[in-house]
Amino acid sequence: MALLSVHPSRSADLRTPAHITSSGPAPLVAALDEFGNLRTRTIAPAGTLKLSTDFIIEDSGLPDEHAPGAMEVPVAELPDDVVVFLMGSRYCETDRLSALAWSLFGNTPRGWARVQAIVDYVHQRLTFGYQFARSTRTAWEGHEERVGVCRDFAHLAVALCRCMNIPARYATGYLGDIGIPPVHAPMDFSAWFEVYLGGRWYTFDARHNKPRIGRILMARGRDAADCAITTTFGQTKLTSFKVITDEVQSICAA
Repeated sequence: MALLSVHPSRSADLRTPAHITSSGPAPLVAALDEFGNLRTRTIAPAGTLKLSTDFIIEDSGLPDEHAPGAMEVPVAELPDDVVVFLMGSRYCETDRLSALAWSLFGNTPRGWARVQAIVDYVHQRLTFGYQFARSTRTAWEGHEERVGVCRDFAHLAVALCRCMNIPARYATGYLGDIGIPPVHAPMDFSAWFEVYLGGRWYTFDARHNKPRIGRILMARGRDAADCAITTTFGQTKLTSFKVITDEVQSICAA
């Protein structure tokens, strides 16, 4: 199963088809998963299987929204489909982090300022490095080890927000190097998170800790377990992957 498609909420922005192709003989079947992500299923043959996609999507060109007046929604008033994002999950152990969260953020202003305080803390607490990647690292382990990749930053921020009764969900997608100085490291999928304030969801990014341009969502969920780029049943090995997210000039009809 693969979560490599643009999220349905961005489908109207596609300017070319965004089909997933496979080198294998089995058909690809797409359907929405329980979180509204577009999931593709196939049967992998013995040997090497290659999945790929290539598309153009239009973006507003605006940075992530900044809404300092957005306030917390009392738990009793949260919609039923939002409450699940208050719960602990595989990578976000709210039980282990609750006391820490309240000691750090219990006296911060409620709402946007509290979330930003959490993001600032995570951004300063963890050191980013691809060499620190580990698929089993949880939010608590990231906090104690003080290293990680973008998913670890997101997991820790998500867990701390949930501890403070702020619904938070994990997000992953494409994030090109647009509007920032050139980055010479290989491109990768990116992880960030969203919080529910003032009756809607807002994007935050604990790794970069600044608004970014050109964020293209692929999948949302409770944590990375719900948003894995591939989930396989049987013995497999990821041999390589490549992400290219470039800005192109607008094409206007004559």
